[in-house]
Amino acid sequence: MGVALWRQIADRIRLGISNGDYDATGMVPPETALAAEFGVNRHTVRSALAALAEEGLVRAVQGRGTLIERKERVSYPISRRTRFSAGLGRQVKEIGTELLGHGQVPASGEIAAALDVSPGTPLIELRTVSSGDGRPLSTAISYYPADRFPRMAEQYARLGSVTKAFAAHGLDDYVRVSTEIVARHAEAEELALLKLSPGAIVMEAQSLNADLDGRPVEYSRTRFAADRMKLRIET
Repeated sequence: MGVALWRQIADRIRLGISNGDYDATGMVPPETALAAEFGVNRHTVRSALAALAEEGLVRAVQGRGTLIERKERVSYPISRRTRFSAGLGRQVKEIGTELLGHGQVPASGEIAAALDVSPGTPLIELRTVSSGDGRPLSTAISYYPADRFPRMAEQYARLGSVTKAFAAHGLDDYVRVSTEIVARHAEAEELALLKLSPGAIVMEAQSLNADLDGRPVEYSRTRFAADRMKLRIET
């Protein structure tokens, strides 16, 4: 099944906003102009704008049209020592972390290979969502060797930080080994967790962290809301 037409239009308007196409006026063009530009009817344009309004990208103003909401993207550095709170720095006033769920799971083939353990090895799985100033920014699924970090879920829930939870297990420092990033449309669960509308884009980062001896300690799949964050690779 193809992507609904209104979602395609929403994506193109979203891209235009991101590219600064409407910066001169601060307004999205009128529905009639957008309908003519994209070759669709006004109802399709209206549905696309309603979805963007749900995301907080635009706002209808009586008698004026559709105003673009000026919310700067948060810049998040990915480097040898990537830390969520430190990475956001002073860009946000309040950083929030929430543990959505956790459990012990057997290592699957891909995750086992990344963490250099045998398939079936017990891992601690954490499902989290992180926010800045009340806006959800990312959601992640992370895995840790259970024999080395048996209380990872408990410590994360208590301390609100992976770095602090590692320290509680005696690991004072760790480094990023690799990060792979792809952009795609958000899935249903991601739309709900990040409070996005259908058609929104997420950047998925698959990352591996290791201790200073090179032993893998964390494998994560983090999905960032593309309209709220930009990733900066530091070498």
